[in-house]
Amino acid sequence: MRKITGLLLIFQFFFIYLAAQNTAAPPADKSPMDMSYFPVNYPVLKIQDKASEPLAARVVYSRPQRAGRTVFGGLVKYGELWRMGANEATEIEFYKSVKIGGKKVSKGRYTLYAIVNENDWTIIINKETDTWGAFKYDAKKDVVRATASVKKNETPLEYLSIYFEKTTGGYNLIIAWDTVKASLPVTF
Repeated sequence: MRKITGLLLIFQFFFIYLAAQNTAAPPADKSPMDMSYFPVNYPVLKIQDKASEPLAARVVYSRPQRAGRTVFGGLVKYGELWRMGANEATEIEFYKSVKIGGKKVSKGRYTLYAIVNENDWTIIINKETDTWGAFKYDAKKDVVRATASVKKNETPLEYLSIYFEKTTGGYNLIIAWDTVKASLPVTF
């Protein structure tokens, strides 16, 4: 009896070991996560000792595809809250205090939302972080709401792109997808 019990225990440990070895990695996401910096390409510039100004901001977001869909006015409804990407809500981190829409936003990490309209967008910077989608959005945690101007892209973009463009005294946060490009001024 002891031999049988011993053999059963050995087989059990062997099968547990095999099961642990066959654990599959999660599949690739349809909307991959991306990150943009200001100054643009800051990490690469830093390791090359070519960074001429300190890190000011970083945005982390998931990049959904257009995939033949009507994006604005279709997938992203006009006048409704949008998490500005896919999956986890888009986050922005400021490495120093900035001004957006004339209001001071302290250094720190925030979530970005938008209310999209045809001619302008309301960009919302919210204190709640590490959230998925906009399902638990709480307007009481808004830090600032500011208007972003909207232009048409000449060439439609398949993937959502969020990046920074340098300006005098700061930068513009650019949100571009399909045939739309929104721009939010950020100053120091």
